[in-house]
Amino acid sequence: MISAQDLVEKILARSTTDDCIVVVKDSTQANLRWASSTLTTNGVIQERSVTVIAFVAVGGSMASGGVTRTNIDEGDIDSVLSEAKAAALAAGEAEDFAPLAKDVSFGNWSAPHIPTGPEVFSTFAPDLGEMMHRSKSDAIELFGYAEHTHETLWVGSKGGMRLRHDSPIGRVEMTGKSHQRSRSTWNGVETHDFKDVSVATIDAAIRQRLAWQEKKIDLPAGRYDTIFPSGSIADIYVYMMWVSGGRDAFEGQSVFSKNGGGTRVGEKLSNVGFQLFSDPAHPRLGGSPFVSAAVSDPFSSVFDNGEKKSRVDWFKDGVLQSLVQTRASAKLTSLPYTPMGDNLIMSVDGGSGNLEGLIKKVDHGLLLTTLWYIRMVDPNTLLLTGLTRDGVYYVKDGEVQGSTNNFRWNDSPVSALSRLSHAGATEWTQPREWAGDVTNMSVPPMVIKDFNMSTVSPGN
Repeated sequence: MISAQDLVEKILARSTTDDCIVVVKDSTQANLRWASSTLTTNGVIQERSVTVIAFVAVGGSMASGGVTRTNIDEGDIDSVLSEAKAAALAAGEAEDFAPLAKDVSFGNWSAPHIPTGPEVFSTFAPDLGEMMHRSKSDAIELFGYAEHTHETLWVGSKGGMRLRHDSPIGRVEMTGKSHQRSRSTWNGVETHDFKDVSVATIDAAIRQRLAWQEKKIDLPAGRYDTIFPSGSIADIYVYMMWVSGGRDAFEGQSVFSKNGGGTRVGEKLSNVGFQLFSDPAHPRLGGSPFVSAAVSDPFSSVFDNGEKKSRVDWFKDGVLQSLVQTRASAKLTSLPYTPMGDNLIMSVDGGSGNLEGLIKKVDHGLLLTTLWYIRMVDPNTLLLTGLTRDGVYYVKDGEVQGSTNNFRWNDSPVSALSRLSHAGATEWTQPREWAGDVTNMSVPPMVIKDFNMSTVSPGN
């Protein structure tokens, strides 16, 4: 296979449009999968994605059009360039036009992609084997998988962009079942290299929650002080970011739209010192320092490729500071250009300790394990709905009393910002609903007052 860098250079050399951007992603993934406490499959997957974006001058502006393929060889270059040019001409003058970056570089452009492989599991796999052996002795069935992906991104243009970024990321998802599968719980971990994954910690958490399910306490629907593990906080607050486009808010189409016009930037939405930011230079969850966009949408623009990313405070001291902006939407809304980051870091002033510490602070409430089937009901309030999954526990006087039934819930993460009663320390976490799609989120476990468990769910 032709190298990514050579492919970029050959495509750019044969482009005849006013400008051209080529985005190549090479990724390799090593994986382990298991069921009923037995390893079922393992392997390595290699993939390539190539996007060619053509830019054609139209009056004082430009048109853009792109084509994405899983791979392109030298014989495909002319046809792909022709398709991209035709798409640009058909699109006409772009609403998101902004001057394209010129002569910018980042990273070691010429270095090859470094593939991941099964060696990444050299410590994890033996520990997993021991956990499986113990689980069989105790009539616990384990289901799940471990994956490690290394993606290398190259962005090149006729105007002199030569950008490269590497992203290694891994995860473990583990479901434990016992008592003829009448009890079930889940645990998930994210990692860069599996060196920091503790199988013993995963095992202990699964066993503790299965033991809590020994006693069943039925509860009615209603509003409860609810303890959310960090993964569930990530699940609902990433949804908040997905509706935080500046243009949508400015045009009155989101929860961040201001009555009478404009946006809610500058409004205090939280009852506590709530902080939320993205930062490519974060010491543990660093991201790409430049914009890479294969298509234009409310959150990104192909014209912004190569633009610098810096730290963006989305919330500061509970006040909405920024919305996701392209350069075009920033001009429309008269707000700063604040592109979406690769990470999301949340904290609450005074937050400390872990999930167990939060349990001790609740007199009467619920402890969740995970959420699923999360969907939006009302964009104007960001009312979400979904189900609880794999264990809901009744907490009284700071102790778990036993498990209770599942619920369908209806609530808004934006409304919940005004009902935060306790928070733990910020920790790198894995969302359950969006696992694999959302990485690099560091958030605390939290207690949200009066969270709306709207109906009892019959599911387990």
